Amino acid sequence: MKYDPTEGSLQRPPNVTPAYLAAGHYSPSPPGQPIIIQQSRTGGGMMLTTFAMLGWMAFGLCAIFLIGQLVTLSDYFDTSGGITEKYHSGATFADSKVAIISITGVIMDGEGYAKSQIDRVREDESVKAVVVRVDSPGGTVTGSDYIFHHLNKLRQEKGIPLVVSMGSIAASGGYYVSMAVGDQEKSIYAEPTTTTGSIGVIIPHYDVSGLMARYDVKDDSIASHPRKQMLAMTRPIPEEHRELLQAYVDESFGRFKEIVKLGRPAFREDDAALDELATGEIFTATKAKEAGLVDEIGFLEAAIDRAMELARLDTSNTSVVKYLRPATLFDVSGLMMSRNQHPDLSALLELTSPRAYYLASSMPPLVASYSMLWQDR
Repeated sequence: MKYDPTEGSLQRPPNVTPAYLAAGHYSPSPPGQPIIIQQSRTGGGMMLTTFAMLGWMAFGLCAIFLIGQLVTLSDYFDTSGGITEKYHSGATFADSKVAIISITGVIMDGEGYAKSQIDRVREDESVKAVVVRVDSPGGTVTGSDYIFHHLNKLRQEKGIPLVVSMGSIAASGGYYVSMAVGDQEKSIYAEPTTTTGSIGVIIPHYDVSGLMARYDVKDDSIASHPRKQMLAMTRPIPEEHRELLQAYVDESFGRFKEIVKLGRPAFREDDAALDELATGEIFTATKAKEAGLVDEIGFLEAAIDRAMELARLDTSNTSVVKYLRPATLFDVSGLMMSRNQHPDLSALLELTSPRAYYLASSMPPLVASYSMLWQDR
């Protein structure tokens, strides 16, 4: 017999006869009871759990460390400076590109954003032409020459046309880097309101000796030679030192004019015409075109069209791209203004060191550089 839970009684199996039951050969089993097994949490079980947790934590730390090492290795070989490519105009998906390289702000050492863009273009085989967007009053002699050198080298090595588009200002060092166009005709475009020119060199010097005498302050510096302090602000420049500095400026000025001849072939056989323009004077776009300093008056789009024309590109299969600076913590947190107002001490010392400038500014070069320092970094 079996127990029927719905009826609460024992039922006889169909194959068990009454006689078989009467003989005592079959004894029904009581209803089955559930068996519950409980595992007590002993000290050994807790230890295994602890070890497992520690193991997973160690695995996570190792994974973070390895990822950090891979990122460091990637940064070591990354020459892009963290810049990112962004679509500007033209075909959305295309086989060829026109790259816009931006030269903005006061040029300091030439490294940084400008050089990273040049390197990015050099490595991109799909770039068939370059438009250099210049919006700079110039900067140091060395920094301006450094950017010119790498732009000129890029044009020659890749064998692609380079066209310049001048923004609000492309003066002094900004005009210097524009000469990377070489002999190419109709290659420098200035906007109607562009300020350009300012072909010249300056070494800033400020004489505060009168102010010091008024307050009985003396410069008691000890130098290895009197010429070590030839640009000291605490004393007038002796005539002997002035002649040395003038010779230094003249040499830098001579190089500036030779670079202009590389980008403006019309002046190669006419030194007098160039000398008339190379006085440090600034020019409007109209006057610059009349003087032969620029080729055309037009906006960025006109320069892009000219670059495509020179490279013989199919406009329906060419995209125009530009490169964005990497975002910084100051950008993300909205503290860029604070950053601009408080450059670090090393940057301030860099600006106060004696050097020659290709710079167009109505302010003293120190103030102009200080206010625009971070734009080139």
